[in-house]
Amino acid sequence: MAETSLAAILDQLRSASPLAVVIDSIQTIYMPELESAPGSVTQVRECAARLVYLAKESGIPTFLVGHVTKEGTVAGPRVLEHLVDTVLYLEGERHHHFRILRAAKNRFGSTNEIGIFEMRDQGLIEVSNPSKLLLAERAEGVSGSAIVCSMEGTRPLLIEIQALVSRSSFGYPQRVATGIDAKRLSIIIAVLEKRCGHDLSSEDIFVNVVGGIRLDEPAVDMGVGLAIISSFRNKPIDAKTVAIGEVGLGGEIRPVNQIDRRVAEARSLGFEQCLVARSNLQGWKRPEGMEVVGVGGMEAVEALAFGSS
Repeated sequence: MAETSLAAILDQLRSASPLAVVIDSIQTIYMPELESAPGSVTQVRECAARLVYLAKESGIPTFLVGHVTKEGTVAGPRVLEHLVDTVLYLEGERHHHFRILRAAKNRFGSTNEIGIFEMRDQGLIEVSNPSKLLLAERAEGVSGSAIVCSMEGTRPLLIEIQALVSRSSFGYPQRVATGIDAKRLSIIIAVLEKRCGHDLSSEDIFVNVVGGIRLDEPAVDMGVGLAIISSFRNKPIDAKTVAIGEVGLGGEIRPVNQIDRRVAEARSLGFEQCLVARSNLQGWKRPEGMEVVGVGGMEAVEALAFGSS
C-alpha cells in the first residue's frame, strides 16, 4: 500500500485486519491535522503513538522501519524507542554479504541474542553455522592471521583477524582498523611496543575483521596482538590455534566470560589448541581433543605461538 497519510493507513488496517504490518518508514508518515512536516519530532511521536495503540488494540504485530543517524542510533525523538516493545538494529557493510540483527531493547525477552543473515538473490537467508562460513576461505600458512572467539549475544562466533605490518613510507605511520575500535588497536600496539619490545613506531599497521563483522568485546585482544606480531615477524600462527583473552595495559592476559562455550565452539570446528588467561583454566571441563593453555601475558603468548627466538 503506497500511502503516507496516517488516517488512510489506520482505516485500511481496521478494515483489512492483516496478519502483520510493516511501516516503511515512520519518518514519512504524517497526520494532516499537525502543522509540522513529516519526519519532525511531533509527527514521528504522534504517528508512532497511534500505530502502537492500534497494534495493542487489535493484536496485529506492527514493525516500524526508522532512519538512523550517522552514529547508528534511531533518528528522531527518543520517545519513539520508549513507545515500542522492541528495538532492532540491522548491521552490516554494503560490500559484505553478512548482516547482523541485534536487539537494543526487548520488553519481553533478552537482548543478548543476535541473528546472522547472508544477503543472497532470494533475500536475507539465515546463517545456521556462521563460524564455519566465516572461516571457509581462510588461507593457512599465511602470516598476520589469527582466529578469535567472540560472544555475539549468547552465540560463540569464531572469526579470523588479519593484520598487515609494513614499513611506512611517510613520517607518520598509519593505523587502520576495520571491524574493531581504532582506539583499542592503538592500546594493543602500545602494549606490544612497551611490554614485548617490538619497535612498531615506523610501521604501518592495518587490522581487518574478515566478513565485515564488527567486534566490540575485549576478548579478541589477544588475537589482534598475535596477528600483528605474526605479520611483523612474518611467521604464521598454527592454523589449529585459537586465541581468547583480554590484554591489559601491563601486557597481562585477563580472563573472559563463558570460556567453556567459546572453547567448545572452537573444538567443534576442528581446532586443537586454545590460548586463554591462566585464571580461565579453573571451574570447567575441557572438551576432549582440545589442548587449553593458560598464559599470563603477551610475552608468553608470543613465545608459545612462535618460539622464544
